[in-house]
Amino acid sequence: MYNLIHARLSRDLDRFCTGRFLPPLSPLTLCRPAADDHWMLADKSGEIVARCSLWWSNTPSLDGRSVGLIGHYAAQDGEAGSILLNLASEILASQGCALAVGPMDGNAWQPYRLVIEPGDEPPFFLEPQNPSDWPGHFIENGFAILAGYTSALNPDLAQPDPRLAELEQRAAAQDLSIRPLQAAAFTEELRRIYAIATAAFQNNLLYSSIAEADFIAQYEPLQPCIRPELVLLAEDDGQVVGFIFAIPDLLQAQRGQAIDTIVIKTIAVLPEYSGSGLGSLLAARCQETAGQLGYKRAIHALMHESNRSRTISARYAHTIRRYALFARELLS
Repeated sequence: MYNLIHARLSRDLDRFCTGRFLPPLSPLTLCRPAADDHWMLADKSGEIVARCSLWWSNTPSLDGRSVGLIGHYAAQDGEAGSILLNLASEILASQGCALAVGPMDGNAWQPYRLVIEPGDEPPFFLEPQNPSDWPGHFIENGFAILAGYTSALNPDLAQPDPRLAELEQRAAAQDLSIRPLQAAAFTEELRRIYAIATAAFQNNLLYSSIAEADFIAQYEPLQPCIRPELVLLAEDDGQVVGFIFAIPDLLQAQRGQAIDTIVIKTIAVLPEYSGSGLGSLLAARCQETAGQLGYKRAIHALMHESNRSRTISARYAHTIRRYALFARELLS
């Protein structure tokens, strides 16, 4: 026996974030971006056993169809998940959405996707994590995989990249230069990275714009975790035209291990530099620098299966994890 709760009051939202049987959720997360609706499912003892947020305002479209998003998803088991996912689909359909997509916490700048093939490698820093049964909650309730993603591992940073010299020569011929992030001007550097990211990703699946202030607020808390040598910016006549963002795998330290792995989270170049080899150069230079700093491995994180970065990654790395984003057709 379950009780549906429309979480609108502050006390409800506190329970939404802190249910004993669900992963904790930061209250700040509920504001980035603010959802149109929040729902929970409580068991007969009053414990929260499932939750989700819904977005139908200002969401991206897909092939001309309006999209509703299901995010902040968590469920103790498939039965609770089924009740909530079907309710979410009904609400999104009533709001005029033709497609329900999830899990996605409001937009693709926030956490989204589920691990569907975990592999043998432990979780890495900034990687989404979920119980193994959650993908089944979606599949068993009318959802299908909308997009697939992978993470890959380069196990040996001591291995020199034979293409590096050629890539350096090509960059020099184009008067391109590469420098590390300037830690003393971190916020200004984030503004430069924001300009590149928003231009480079605007044609990505379910892309939504993000305000510069929101982007900076999201990434500023990572400053203590960053090694500036691993965040590289490419410049053309002093103007930033591309970047690579890598960060040490701090989860290794939480497991009592030495940190010997970096996580390459993002590679982006302005559209006019696509195909120039700049992305490959940034990846090669970043991995070379990491090796010189004593790191032994690099994880290439969360790449869309059709993304150019996956082609770059395949030169060094093998797949260690697969993820999926799900969608369900809705009846109006």
